[in-house]
This record gives sequence, C-alpha cells and structure tokens, in this order.
Amino acid sequence: MTEHFWLGMSITLVCGVLNGSFPLPMKYSRLWRWENTWVVFVLASTVILPVFLVGFFVPNLARVYQEVPGRALLLPVIFGFLWGTAQVTIGLSIRAVGVALAFAVIAGMSALFGAFIPLLVLHPEDLFRPRGILLLLSIPILFLGLWLYAQAGRKREKEQPTPTSPMHEPKASFAKGLALCIYTGIFAGSINLGFAFGAAIAQKSLALGANPVTSTYAVWALVLWTGFIPNAAYCSYLLFRNRAWGLFTQAGAAKEAGLAIAMAALWGSAVFGYGIGATLAGKFGTSMGFALWVAMTIVASTIIGALTGEWKGTSLSTRKILAVAMALVMAAVIILNLGGLF
Repeated sequence: MTEHFWLGMSITLVCGVLNGSFPLPMKYSRLWRWENTWVVFVLASTVILPVFLVGFFVPNLARVYQEVPGRALLLPVIFGFLWGTAQVTIGLSIRAVGVALAFAVIAGMSALFGAFIPLLVLHPEDLFRPRGILLLLSIPILFLGLWLYAQAGRKREKEQPTPTSPMHEPKASFAKGLALCIYTGIFAGSINLGFAFGAAIAQKSLALGANPVTSTYAVWALVLWTGFIPNAAYCSYLLFRNRAWGLFTQAGAAKEAGLAIAMAALWGSAVFGYGIGATLAGKFGTSMGFALWVAMTIVASTIIGALTGEWKGTSLSTRKILAVAMALVMAAVIILNLGGLF
C-alpha cells in the first residue's frame, strides 16, 4: 500500500503540473475569440478524448452502465454537469484575472470541497487518524497561501496598466473577477466528487474485463460527457451573439484549432492521469491525492504566469508576497505527502 501510495501521489503531482499548464496555449491565440477556442477545447477534451479512451480500454462499456445501480450513474452525471458550469466560468476567470490568480483561488476552493467531502463521506473513521489529520492540517496552510495570492493580485491590479486579454476583450474588474473565481472554485471540485462517488462503475468495469487502472475511464466518461453540455450551450450562445462562427473558416483557423487541441491534450492527460494516480494511492487517493493535484496546479500556473509576463511591472513587495504564497502552498504539499509514512 505504501509503495502504491507513493507511486500514485507521484503520478498525481506530475498531473497537477499538467493541469496548471493547460491554459498556456490560449495565451498565443490571436485570431479567435474566447468562445471559439473554448468550444474546440471542450469538444476535444470532454467528448472526443473520453470516447477514444473508453473505446480502447473499457470492454463491455454498455453492460457496465446497464448493470450498475441507477444511483451509481446519477451522481457522476449530476456532479459532471455542475463541474461543467464551473468549466465555463474558469475560462472567464482566467480572462478576468490571469492564469496565476485564477488558478490559485479556484483550486483552493475546489480543494476544500473536492478533497474534504470524499474523506468525510466515504472514510469518516479516518478523519482523525494520521492521514486525515494531515489533510486537515494542510487545508488552513493552503488557504493562507491563497489569501496571500489574493493580496498579491490586488497589488498587481494597482501597479499594472489594464491590458486587453488575448481574447480581444478588456478584463473585468478585480472584484468581479475574484467573485467569478470563487463561484468557479465552489463547483470545480465537483469533478472529483463525480469520480469519487462513481466507484461502483469502476468496480463493475473491472469485473467485466477492464484493466485495474483504466477501469476508471468509465467513470470519467460520464462526468466529462455531461460536463460538455453547459460548456457547449454557453459557447454556442456567445458564438451566435458575437457572430463568431465565421472565424472557424478564416485563414489561420488551423493554427488556432491546434492551440485548442494542445490545451485539450494537456488537460486530458492531467485529468485521466489523476484518476490513475488516485487509484494507485488507495482509499485516500480522492482526498489527499486531489488536494495534491490542486496544490501542484497552483504552483505550476503561478510559474507559468510569471514566465509569460503576468506579473511584469509589479513591485518587489508584490513579488515577495507571491513568493510567500507559493511557499505556503508547497508546505501544504509536503504535509500531504507525509501521509505516505502512515
């Protein structure tokens, strides 16, 4: 168990970095509007990729869904749809306040809901045992880091001129952007809840011939397919409102589509890889593993944001606050991984 725990958490750590990196290609979009890029991204990542994976790695998929109880199907569907609404607003949040701050706030809120609830519901007896205590200890440290991220974000807003985003629209105010991030964070953790409460589907998939690791793909498919619905609806609304459908056929569209597909590849690898890591980590994978995934998402997005100029022109004091915030997040990561010793 300990060996699998460390292996699972190592995979989860790498996938957290990938998750923090997925918006990077969006920064190089020059021709498409946000909705053009986002609809291609979600189509590739939540429909096409899951279809490919379950088609190749999950035998007897129809039987899996037919033979599990209705409740086992309902929870991933509900949580997937709720996560889909957050997936819409995460794109808007990034546009409003930048990659680093958006991911910090959203990931922190999702850590609270996405990591704590599975432990509380599925393994309440472990809440005050060593691994549960370490999770509880890491959460306030993580949130202190997030509070400092918010302070650095406010200072950055005052110190930088207001640019236009790569999506050709002015950024929202910091207050509105932060509110959007908080809303997104509350529901973003639903992706982990859909996965955690879909264990019966994975077990049935395993019983019908799937590999122990890839059996989780049957759960992810349900979560992601239903999450596509609100994304497609909102993007379609914007495409009609802004008369942006024609951008799909203009010169340069192939490059723009390639950027969106690159986003999908990074994000899809992060999510499905997290599922593998959480499975290998054992019963704490959907609690401690998700918190680690979130923390590494924050760290990676902060580094990428800094390297791509999101904090350019800010004062030394602002950057010091940002550095302390990231150090606290890393401390939370270390505390989480101490769980492998127990």
